[in-house]
Amino acid sequence: MERARVIGIKSLADWMRVVESVGELKRIKAKVDWDLEMSTIAYLNGKKVGGPALLFENIEGHPGGRLLFNPFGSSLNRVAISIREEPGRAPLDLVRVLGDKMKRRIAPVSVKASDAPVNENMETGDAVDVTKFPAPKMWPLDGGRYLGTGDSVITMNPEDGRINLGTYRQMVQGPKQVGFYASPGKDATLDRTRWWAQGKPAPVAAAYGIDPLLFLASSTSFPKDVSEYEFAGGINGAPIEVFKSDLTGLVLPAHAEIIIEGFSYPDKTAPEGPFGEFTGYYGRPGGPTPCIEIKAIRYRSNPIVTSALMADGWSNEAGLMWGMAKAARVWADLNAMGVPGICGVWSPPEAAGWGMTVVSVKQQYAGHAAQVGALAAQCMGGAYFTKYVVVVDDDVDPTSLGEVVWAMTTRSRPAHSIDILRETWSTYLDPSQNPPEIRPWGSKCIINACKEYKYINSFSRRNLLKQEVYDSVCARWKELGFEEEAPKVTNFESHE
Repeated sequence: MERARVIGIKSLADWMRVVESVGELKRIKAKVDWDLEMSTIAYLNGKKVGGPALLFENIEGHPGGRLLFNPFGSSLNRVAISIREEPGRAPLDLVRVLGDKMKRRIAPVSVKASDAPVNENMETGDAVDVTKFPAPKMWPLDGGRYLGTGDSVITMNPEDGRINLGTYRQMVQGPKQVGFYASPGKDATLDRTRWWAQGKPAPVAAAYGIDPLLFLASSTSFPKDVSEYEFAGGINGAPIEVFKSDLTGLVLPAHAEIIIEGFSYPDKTAPEGPFGEFTGYYGRPGGPTPCIEIKAIRYRSNPIVTSALMADGWSNEAGLMWGMAKAARVWADLNAMGVPGICGVWSPPEAAGWGMTVVSVKQQYAGHAAQVGALAAQCMGGAYFTKYVVVVDDDVDPTSLGEVVWAMTTRSRPAHSIDILRETWSTYLDPSQNPPEIRPWGSKCIINACKEYKYINSFSRRNLLKQEVYDSVCARWKELGFEEEAPKVTNFESHE
């Protein structure tokens, strides 16, 4: 795939064209029910690593409605396309590139509202009816249908005008109302609280059917005083096109498929939840939750809704994307703090994307590995929810859980190599924190799975292949009767 084909993506439609050209978009034309059937198909599709994104084009009760499930899924190629890189890159290469791109900030560029494609149609007042759009019910015990999952929720800090993009769930509560659940400490929670403290309703918008780059930026922990638009622009290599709403004053993505706008009031709540969450469990029990009173809907003709299934393992739509974005942020944070020797960072998708961080380091001084573990656990990119931080040596591939477990069992000493951090930033969605009243505080386990630096030069030598023999065998791999490529090995014996 030529790089030029991933440059210039502005919309979901642009992204889908590229993804379809590499064979990773599956169009489902058979009639499918929004009530559990779409999500079941997405869950089963997610079990296959690298399974395609699913575009449902015939949804029960929504003639002409379209919905895209799993824009990222378990596909490294779709992550690459979303961050404007060529498919076929190795996972750690993509994390490194994404981390570098996250260091750049490009402010959004404003276009006239009349030129924004999302303003092709606009409805206000009595015409507002969000139920026209297909919203799936994901899990049997969910509180209702969720339109907001693969979304970008836009809020503003009234004190300095900073625009924030975050991903939060939104349950449909009626034609003119959706839920507005956000965890404590999240930027949308802080923003709406600031508005309410001034005695004003909080303006809020939600974009559905977005370029997956905006989904990635909205789902990542960036500094709280900088807009995600700037980081998205940096990753994109060009400004994100936006326009200013004359209704809420918010800055909105010009190329979204659908945008709802309205206000959230401090004294107005509605029942919301439960919802099957990214942990693979139902989140906080249903209960009174702030909501959004919708004042306007903007949308393209024949729009596409983006939807993200939260589930266990590889079926978690955001597991790989979150894991890569989080790993990139931790890597960038460690570099920014001047920590030397970082060879790789990974957040395993199998650990719900957020639950575990693995850092590979070339040890250079006493206490180096312990320093890396402590900083990776509490830097901005890694502080939220993460329970386990594992530090491994530079000869261990952090993207291979097999190698990481091997290092843990052969290099760590449980009585000496494990530290616990208490009262750390967690989430109400953590099912292990009981009774629920103790949430959202959590704890973190830091495991030093490196060779003890004091004995690093005399540590038992590991078994390694001889490179000349490995190269010779690889050259004969097909001749030997193997169909797939020989496994990649990077560490070899350097002494006879």
